[in-house]
Amino acid sequence: MAFRKALKRTAVIGGGAVAAAFGLSQLIEYRRTQARLAHVAAEADLKVPYADELPSRQAQLAALQNTEEFDVLVVGGGATGVGCALDAVTRNLKTALVERSDFSSGTSSRSTKLIHGGVRYLQKAIMHLDYEQYMMVKEALHERANLLEIAPHLSAPLPIMLPVYKWWQLPYYWAGIKMYDLVAGIHCLKSSYVLSKTKAAGALPHAEERQAGRSHRLLRRSHNDARMNLAIGLTAARYGAAMANYTEVVHLLKTKDPQTGKEKVGGARCRDVITGKEFDVKAKCVINATGPFTDSLRKMDNQETQNICQPSAGVHIVIPGYYSPDNMGLLDPATSDGRVIFFLPWEKVTIAGTTDTPTKVTAHPIPGEDDINFILREVRNYLSPDVIVRRGDVLAAWSGIRPLVTDPSSKDTQSICRNHIVSISDSGLVTIAGGKWTTYRSMAEETLDAAVKAHSLPAEPCKTVGLQLEGGKGWTPTLYIRLVQDYGLENEVAQHLASTYGGKAFDVAKMAQVTGQRWPIVGKRLVSEFPYIESEVLYAIKEYACTAIDVIARRTRLGFLNVQAADEALPRIVQIMGKELDWCQERKTAELEAARTFLYQEMGYRSRSEQLTKTTEINLDYHEVVRYKKRFHKFDKESKGFITTVDVQRVLESINVHIDENALHDILNEVDLNKNGQVEIDEFMQLMSAVKKGQVSDSRLAILMKSAEETLDKRGPVTVDRSGGGV
Repeated sequence: MAFRKALKRTAVIGGGAVAAAFGLSQLIEYRRTQARLAHVAAEADLKVPYADELPSRQAQLAALQNTEEFDVLVVGGGATGVGCALDAVTRNLKTALVERSDFSSGTSSRSTKLIHGGVRYLQKAIMHLDYEQYMMVKEALHERANLLEIAPHLSAPLPIMLPVYKWWQLPYYWAGIKMYDLVAGIHCLKSSYVLSKTKAAGALPHAEERQAGRSHRLLRRSHNDARMNLAIGLTAARYGAAMANYTEVVHLLKTKDPQTGKEKVGGARCRDVITGKEFDVKAKCVINATGPFTDSLRKMDNQETQNICQPSAGVHIVIPGYYSPDNMGLLDPATSDGRVIFFLPWEKVTIAGTTDTPTKVTAHPIPGEDDINFILREVRNYLSPDVIVRRGDVLAAWSGIRPLVTDPSSKDTQSICRNHIVSISDSGLVTIAGGKWTTYRSMAEETLDAAVKAHSLPAEPCKTVGLQLEGGKGWTPTLYIRLVQDYGLENEVAQHLASTYGGKAFDVAKMAQVTGQRWPIVGKRLVSEFPYIESEVLYAIKEYACTAIDVIARRTRLGFLNVQAADEALPRIVQIMGKELDWCQERKTAELEAARTFLYQEMGYRSRSEQLTKTTEINLDYHEVVRYKKRFHKFDKESKGFITTVDVQRVLESINVHIDENALHDILNEVDLNKNGQVEIDEFMQLMSAVKKGQVSDSRLAILMKSAEETLDKRGPVTVDRSGGGV
C-alpha cells in the first residue's frame, strides 16, 4: 500500500539517546532489574486470599451486602475505578466496587488501543516553558514503563510513522523527538530515527517510492484495552476487594457528623441490575470514578453542584487488515480540519480514527455516519490511487466518550483541565475525573492519597508500582508453544490465548473441548476467521461475564473487530451461557436480541441496511441492468418478482452446493430491507448499485448469486464460502 500524502516528504521513530549510549541489552536488563525490585517490594507484605480461584459474582454480592462497613467504596468499573480498587485493597483497606454495567463497558474499552508516552505534552512544555506539561510527560513515561512490566502479555511494540511534509520541518521534528528520547531516559522503548523516502516506502507493503517521503518513526505499544481493564479488576478481586458488575447506585447514603452537624456521605444504596434486589453498602469513603457520568454521581451528592464534565465523542472504524502493514502504524496531526488521525494495525485488522466532537453523555454512544465518512476521507489521502477504500469495507465502528473536565476550583471554569482532577465535596465525596488510560495507576494513587487524608483512613503506602496484574505471572514470549504441545491447540489460537490470558491461558485450555479431528485436538472456534474458542465463553463466566454482550465486546473483541462475525457467533455463545447459567428459553431469546441490538446500534451494523435504504436511485447503466436481471431470473424461475431461501436452495442443489438453511436465511436477511422474508428484484438492484458505488462490499448474497450464475453457465460445480464482508 502506498501512503501517498503521509509519505510525501518525511517520517520519525521513538526511543532514546540514553538507550544508544547505555547499550540496548544493558538498558533492558536494568529495566528488568528495577521492575523485579519494585515487584518484590510491592508484594512483600501482601496476602492473596483468592490466589487459586476467584469468588463468584454471587459471593461478591453477598460480601457487599453482609459487610458492616467498608473503608472505601469505589463507584465505576472503568480503568480508573478498578485502579482505585486495586490501590485501596493493597493498602490493607477494606474495599468495595460497584459498576452499573460490565467492567470496561464504557470509554475504557473504546480507546485507540495505544499506550501513550506524552510526546504531545512535551511540545507544549518546550514552546510555552510549561513545567506542568513537562511533569505530565515524565508521569506518562513512568506509567507506561510500569504498565509494560506488570502486564507484559497484554501489549506489543508498534512503530508509528509521523509524516513530515516539508523539508524545513525535518530539523524541527528531529529536535523535538530527540528531546523526547532524552526525557524518556531509561523508560525509552527504542530510539527514534528518520526514514528516508525510499525506506519510508519500503516500510509499507505496496508503497510507491515516488509517492513516499521522509518520516520520523516512534515506537509505541498497542494493547487490548478491555482486557487490561479486566486484568486490573480481577487482580483487585484476588486481593480481596468485594466488587460486582451490573450493580448500580440508586442514591448515596448520608449521615450527620455528630461534631459539626454536617451531612457526610457514608455509602450507597445499590441495586442488582439483573435481579432488581436493592441493598445498602456502607463505607467511610465513597470514590466517584464514573468517567463521563461524573456529574450524575456528584449531583446525587449535591443537586446544586455545577457540571465539570465536558464529554467529547471519539469515533473509530475498523477496516480489513490489508490496508495497513502488520508492524507499522501512522499518526498524522495535519488532517484536513486539524484533528489527529491514527491508522493502526490491531488484532489483524486496521483501526482508523479518531474524531473529537462535542456530545451528550449516554451509556450507549452510536457512531455517526458523518464521523465514519470523515475518517474514510482522511484514510483515502494516505493510499495510492489504485487502492480504493470503500464505505462497505467498514467491518465495525464504535464511539467512545472522552470525559474531559474543567477544574471546579479554577477561576476560569470554562477552561478544559489538561490532565485530571481530584476533588472532595463538603460531604466527603471523592471525585477523580479526566486523565487518560496510560496514567490510570498514578491517578488512582493520587485519589487514594487524598481519600486517606480527608477521611483519616488507616492505610499503608501505595504498593501498585511493580504489582503484577492478572496473567502477568508465568507469562513468557514462548508460552504459546507449550499450549500447542501440551493441549494440541492451533498455533494461532495458542498465541491468542497466551497474549490475552498470560499465565492463566492454561486454565482456558483445560476447559477446551476435543474437536474430534486429527488437528487441532482441542479448541472449537466460535467463528472460523478469528482465534476465539468456545471454552473462552465458559471462562468468561468465571470472570464475571453476565450477558452475551460481555462476551462479544469485552471478554473477546469480536464485536469490535467484525460485527458480522460476532453476529454469527452469537447463537452458540448464548447456547453455551444458557446451559452454564441455567437460562430459560425466554432469557436466551432476550440475550440474543439485546446483543444484536448492541451490534446494530453501537458497533455499526446498522450501516449496511442504511447504505441500502439510502440508495433511492439505482445507479446502473443499461447493460448492467440487463446483466443483473438475467442473474436474478436464474433464481426466480416463476418470474414472481422476488426470491426466497427455497429458490436459492434449489439453484445451489442443482450445482451440488449445500448451505445450512439458517445461514442462507441470514444471507438473504441482509438484503431483505422490508423484512418480509423475500428479496424483491428492486432490492437486488439496490444491492448491486450499492456494491458498484462501494457503499456495500463483499455482500454474501451478491457473491453467492454471481458464483452460482457462472457455475450454471459452465455447468460445473463450485464451492461457495462465507465472504466476511463489511457493514
